[in-house]
Amino acid sequence: MKETYFFIALGAILGALSRYYLTLFCLNKWGNKYSYGTLFANLSGSFLIGFISTIIFYKIISLELQQFILIGFLGAYTTFSSYILDTSNLYREKRFMDAIFYGIGTPLIGFICIELGIISAKIYNSL
Repeated sequence: MKETYFFIALGAILGALSRYYLTLFCLNKWGNKYSYGTLFANLSGSFLIGFISTIIFYKIISLELQQFILIGFLGAYTTFSSYILDTSNLYREKRFMDAIFYGIGTPLIGFICIELGIISAKIYNSL
């Protein structure tokens, strides 16, 4: 049981740091007009969770690796609470169109990314 906590914690550390550095990269590249780091983390995390969970379905991956990636890394890497805060901030700044696009677009495009991840994993498995 202690190993479970270790793998989840290690994945969470790496996921949080990855999100942090992605956010810094996006801030340096595009500025802070929009929460690109949160958006990219949520969309790429959606793709990865779709891809990896489908790979797990087709191939046996150790429980520790599943916990490391799905619960630890991707749990810390994706940012639902940050997404909601970013949407709220846009709304409170009276940037209503940005708030609507971001608030509705993120889960919609995230769903598409999960499906693309699943399709990609199925193609990968058929090779």
